[in-house]
Amino acid sequence: MNRRLPGTISQCQRLLLATHNHAPTAFSARFLSTSRVNRERQECQVLVVGGGTGGCAMAAKLSSRLGSDKVVVLEPEDKHYYQPMFTLIGGGMKRLDQSHRQMADVLPKKAKWVKEKALEFDPDNNTVSTSGGKTIKYDFLIIATGLQLNYEKIPGLVEALETPGSNVCSIYSPKYVDQVYECLRRTTKGNAVFTFPNCPIKCAGAPQKIAYISDHYFRKMGRRDNVNIIYNTSLPVIFGVKHYAEALMKLIKRRNITLNVQRNLVEVRHGDNIAVFEDLANPGVHYEETYSMLHVTPPMSAPDVVANCKKLVTPTGFVDVDQMTLQHNKYSNVFSIGDSASSPNSKTAAAAAAQSPVVFRNVMAAIEGKAPTDIYDGYSSCPIVTGYSSCILAEFDYNLTPVETFPLDQSKERYSMFFMKKELMPLLYWKLMMNGYWNGPALMRKIFSVLKFNKK
Repeated sequence: MNRRLPGTISQCQRLLLATHNHAPTAFSARFLSTSRVNRERQECQVLVVGGGTGGCAMAAKLSSRLGSDKVVVLEPEDKHYYQPMFTLIGGGMKRLDQSHRQMADVLPKKAKWVKEKALEFDPDNNTVSTSGGKTIKYDFLIIATGLQLNYEKIPGLVEALETPGSNVCSIYSPKYVDQVYECLRRTTKGNAVFTFPNCPIKCAGAPQKIAYISDHYFRKMGRRDNVNIIYNTSLPVIFGVKHYAEALMKLIKRRNITLNVQRNLVEVRHGDNIAVFEDLANPGVHYEETYSMLHVTPPMSAPDVVANCKKLVTPTGFVDVDQMTLQHNKYSNVFSIGDSASSPNSKTAAAAAAQSPVVFRNVMAAIEGKAPTDIYDGYSSCPIVTGYSSCILAEFDYNLTPVETFPLDQSKERYSMFFMKKELMPLLYWKLMMNGYWNGPALMRKIFSVLKFNKK
């Protein structure tokens, strides 16, 4: 059977036009217009834009409650990645093929998957236009588009990443993550430099995790005395939560890791193995550092399609939501979850898990004509892997107050936390969160609270 692309005119329509020789009659124009609308327009009760962590969790919860074909998921990618595994891949502890599933296997069967990109949001008319020529009209919209990686914002970086043997690498993209372990194995001496950009990023602990893993790798290989590890962060501190920052400062001192704060990567000259940094405390002052290995955390932002809809976003490009209810501050039928939201939490998969029951119950309230009442407290978690057998499990809220689940001091490096990060969390993600069953560890925290004792 011959299939026509969306937007083309059928043989019958051409015949109709040819019969009149000139401009179409009112009847033929209506015929063309009606045919186009029927072919390209879709409607749904809930439209979820994005098939990442938050999007899949919301689609699972809502389609289970609302029933088949009430929820549409707009997502162009074939694969869904468990991105928290990328740090372990960089250290050679996991493989890239262990980090993903087919999108068709992850999305709930009761939801309808539209395998296209969002091109434009029109919140005044409750529509989203797509790369396939569709206009999807929704009653309620959940924006779960995550962050986009802007490697191209740093001159010379993309060329360096795509030049074989350049010793420039990054754990943040499936396209580049395998290069990290290759760089580790090639590096025998000189400076191993790790960066943190001057912008919000996903998993803010990851840039230093890979530095600690690299330190442990070089020690195991007997090279550490010949490799100088430098961690350059644009932040004024090593970590935003004092309880864990104090532990991490002790760690880097013990391991002889050089920490430079308020230092932002602005250029890579891979031909000369030089990284150029700006001193954010003294704008315009630059430093050049030679490297044998350079690990780059790229600048990130909300996706352009989101940031370009000024009616939906804050001046920084993130979806303008109430940080407690995650409902849009202007459009009451719009919600956001995960990294694309303007809520000032640390952007992690754990945060999306904690947000998911809040967004679900508030969307259901809105569907029933009620005001949202569920509250998100800013919970986020960052398992800071510090080597091949240890991890600090940081958990905290909007106030940067520790909100620890287990009845022990989580600021200490522990094998138990490492095992949970490496072996248990991926299972929890695929089996529970992707099916809408995992809402974060709040319930576990209540159970363990009766066992907690004074921490020393």
